Amino acid sequence: MINYLIDTHAHLDMITDSDGDEKQATEEDVKKTLIQMKEYGVKKVIIPSVEEKTMERITEIANRYENVYSMIGIFPTEAKTYSDNIKDKMIKLSKNKKVKAMGEIGLDYYWDKSFNDIQREVFAKQINLANELNLPIVVHDREAHKDTYDILKAENRNSKVLFHCFSGSTEFMKECVKEGWYIAIGGVVTFKNAIKIKEVAKQVPLDNLVLETDSPYLTPVPYRGKTNKPAYVKFVAEEIAKIRNISFEEIADITSKNAEEFFGI
Repeated sequence: MINYLIDTHAHLDMITDSDGDEKQATEEDVKKTLIQMKEYGVKKVIIPSVEEKTMERITEIANRYENVYSMIGIFPTEAKTYSDNIKDKMIKLSKNKKVKAMGEIGLDYYWDKSFNDIQREVFAKQINLANELNLPIVVHDREAHKDTYDILKAENRNSKVLFHCFSGSTEFMKECVKEGWYIAIGGVVTFKNAIKIKEVAKQVPLDNLVLETDSPYLTPVPYRGKTNKPAYVKFVAEEIAKIRNISFEEIADITSKNAEEFFGI
């Protein structure tokens, strides 16, 4: 019996109670976040990378705290910055025992479609690097389901795959599960009108499910509109348990076991 939760995706380096977007968290902010997390029964958290300058910072945070881990990778909207120097830095950081995945990497066609070709190229390169480093892959896929799937099928050889903040249909989820890929569900599932992700939460095989917050973004009910925190993954678990008509404890146990297996934590 595990009896704890894991937040598989939280931007711990950005979580602060200060006003404004994407403030950099202080050491005091991080400590407060982790204390609250523990009080809510959340035992472990993984911090994703977004750009070059965040990779070292989040790994340093992970090194300071026992139950905090990090990922390395370049976010799709930062694809133009990818270079051999960044690749070399990622290889070096991958030797750190707290680095547990390549992520978040992938495709994002929502904001700017003018460099989709570069996104696809950099996604493929990072998949290949993850394979070489024997790291699992955490995927960001926004309005790019087919291309994301096709590139993974073509390029990935041996890395486990997790779709962070899953936003596809039930049908797409089933295609991903056929490949043995994992599905991460966050706070959106608590939104009243989020019909599509609620149906995914209902049908996804429990063995392929993990939980996340993507904090400080996508805050679940009852704190929607405020800063998201890893502690609030509890509300995600409660909502999925309600949707599936099973106990909170069962959701907590199976998703935590899945997260530990996927990340090796």
